[in-house]
This record gives sequence, structure tokens and C-alpha cells, in this order.
Amino acid sequence: MANSRWLSGIFGLGATWAALCVRRAGLAMILALGVASAVRAQAEPLLRCEVTYAGATERIEARPVTDPYPVRAVDIAGRFRFKPVLVRAEDGTLDRVVVQVYVQTPEQPVTIQVATWPQPRPTAAAAGPAALTGWQHLYAGPLERELIYGCTLLELER
Repeated sequence: MANSRWLSGIFGLGATWAALCVRRAGLAMILALGVASAVRAQAEPLLRCEVTYAGATERIEARPVTDPYPVRAVDIAGRFRFKPVLVRAEDGTLDRVVVQVYVQTPEQPVTIQVATWPQPRPTAAAAGPAALTGWQHLYAGPLERELIYGCTLLELER
């Protein structure tokens, strides 16, 4: 009610009209906040990668994390390890995509690629399976085995 008196005094509006304006503004604000949180709650980013080795293709997906270090690499036929990471900043935005690829050796995995895409933006699924990274062809090991991968960043409805 104090707000409506203030509005009626400043703008020369009647008390009833000013009270109606305050109520509508409050309702509009509540609706705007509800829509914004609903949109945020419905869209969840997902990094989807297709990895091909020796004619077999695997789909590997990564959801946003704030700490990339605990994410485990996925074994690819005992020859490679593939680690896609979608890093979320503290403010909730997407900070970067990092893809690390290792070749398995008898001693330990050896890094053959670390690629980073800063501040990625989601694409439509129709853009293709490698819309973010393009198709990457990596060769490693004593026989120069080939690993092919491509990733896209999607926003999925919850």
C-alpha cells in the first residue's frame, strides 16, 4: 500500500490505479522469474561424442562438472582411453570442453591429444555428431592405430 501512495503522489495517479499498477508489476516480476527458472531447469547441456576404433563406434556422453579431475577416461578396446569433460564455471555457465585421448602402453597410458574449446555454445542436434570438434583422426602406437572422434554440445530438455 505504501508503494501505491508513492506512485499516486509521483505520477498523479489515483490510489486505486496506483495500487493496481503495483500489483501488476509484482505479478509480472513473479511470472518472469518463474519462466526464467523453468527455462533454466528444462535445458541441461550434454557433451555427446562418437568414438570409432577398428570399425566399432561408441557413443560417450559427459554432463557438466565443476571439478574435471575426478572424471575417468573411458577404455576403448584396450588400446585407447578417451576422456571428454564439460566444465561448468562457478557462476553456472559453461566454461570449457576438454577432450583428452591416451594410447595404452604396457607401462601406462600416454597422452596423445588434449584439446580445449573455451566457452562452448550448444548446437542443434541436426548440426551433426561433430558440430563442436569436427572429426578428429588420431594415430598412435607401434602400428599407428587410428582413433576417430567427433563431439557436439547439446541442450537436452529435462
